[in-house]
Amino acid sequence: MLKKLYDWTMAQAARPNAIWVLAAISFIESSVFPIPPDVLLIPMVLAAREKAWRIALVCTVASVLGGLAGYAIGALLYESVGRPVLELYGQTGRFDEFREAYNAWGAWIVAGAGVTPFPYKVITIASGVTGLDMVTFTIASVLSRGLRFFVEAGLLWYIGPPVRGFVEKNLTLVATVFFIALFGGFVLVRYLF
Repeated sequence: MLKKLYDWTMAQAARPNAIWVLAAISFIESSVFPIPPDVLLIPMVLAAREKAWRIALVCTVASVLGGLAGYAIGALLYESVGRPVLELYGQTGRFDEFREAYNAWGAWIVAGAGVTPFPYKVITIASGVTGLDMVTFTIASVLSRGLRFFVEAGLLWYIGPPVRGFVEKNLTLVATVFFIALFGGFVLVRYLF
């Protein structure tokens, strides 16, 4: 079953409209969606290595725009939309403490969340709620999300065929590690922050 899903994803990644699907996933992942865009970025670059830089650029721009939407949720819709999303991730209890320290370290927090498996949407909403300077937020988002997606695409561009071969030979292991990292990000949010 995992092999069929992998084959289907690789086939979808090579389709002409895949870039728009990646943009949509990158956008909504930055504000509400739990699945990171890497799930599509990786097979897209492996399927079309010559488009690696374009794929990374689209992913970065859409992610930053989605981050600004998350910021707006926090700033404008915290009670009706932002609070339920933070409750979903178990973050309302300690949020007041977090708010006080947030602006002092905001750029570093945004940058850290932008390059790690930590759920970026929590940070985008928190940035809006705490009133983190929007220019600081945007610059930190562009730099961190760009770093993450361009390094990922660059590595896949450079060593793509061996990576694809490794993934195909070790699909269960790769999927397990991916889901552990994804789940670990949610655990970090719930219990450590």
